[in-house]
Amino acid sequence: MSTTKQAPNILNCCSRDGLREKFKEANKNLELVQRGLSEYLERKRTGFARFYFLADDDLLEILSQTKEVRNVRPHLRKVFENMADLEFKEDDTIVAMYSGEGEKVDFYKKVDPRDKAVENWMGIVEGMMTLSIRHALKTSVEDYMNQDRNDWIISHTGQCVLNGSQVHWTAEVEEAMQKGVKSVSDYYDSLVEQLNRTVTLVRQKLSRMATITINALIVIDVHARDVIGNLVIEKVTDISAFEWISQLRYYWDNDDCYVRCVQTNFPYGYEYLGNTLRLVITPLTDKCYMTLMGALSLNLGGAPAGPAGTGKTESTKDLAKALAK
Repeated sequence: MSTTKQAPNILNCCSRDGLREKFKEANKNLELVQRGLSEYLERKRTGFARFYFLADDDLLEILSQTKEVRNVRPHLRKVFENMADLEFKEDDTIVAMYSGEGEKVDFYKKVDPRDKAVENWMGIVEGMMTLSIRHALKTSVEDYMNQDRNDWIISHTGQCVLNGSQVHWTAEVEEAMQKGVKSVSDYYDSLVEQLNRTVTLVRQKLSRMATITINALIVIDVHARDVIGNLVIEKVTDISAFEWISQLRYYWDNDDCYVRCVQTNFPYGYEYLGNTLRLVITPLTDKCYMTLMGALSLNLGGAPAGPAGTGKTESTKDLAKALAK
């Protein structure tokens, strides 16, 4: 201890000639490096906007693995809503994607990431994701009329089952309304029977993916039944009546899917959501959806207000699922 006091080496080191100037120069160089790194990362984020969701460390790790495209896989969930993995062939081409639950969706066309910057081929993967979901949804909508509904449910991607069912529900409701109150009442009875048949599927031995899909579909079908029950009570037969147009309605127009609510006509986003459960839809949820959809039509945002734990955030997230955004 006494030796340290007699010869404080740290003081000798810090008092060397030119050390202060070297530290100043090093700090200037560090600032230049940090500025250059920030500009480089900004260029990469501009090339693929989803990189803005990543921290600098994660993005640097991705960019450092440009020659090993498979090493990007651990970061996919940070960039996409529910794309947890990709299926690579031996030649490194990508042919399918997997959700966090293990659901597989084949790509409409294979993606070749070789000899491309990571921001470029990930942008191609994003485009192929939306194209593949759109193709799967179109197929499910077309197959709905050609298969028994219970068989149809377990033979398609979960996301496409929920939305394909909604497309046909919307069309069938409007067709029934145009025929009169009796037709709407008959359609309500058929929905009850359809829901009961769907519930019977739960009692069967199913795969984990099919079970999740059916559980989510029952939540949607129960709300669909309640909506038609209210139309029967109110004797609504006008497809422009507020009781009907205030609901989220799905239409397949011009070879594309659109979601409508009151005066809002919103294009379906085709973001891959995986096979997940859906929130129970209450009358208050409907009001939140209607308000937020109106805000979207005006290019505005919305933030539900209320006590903690009442489902404000979950309702907003569930609307994003309904729109695949």
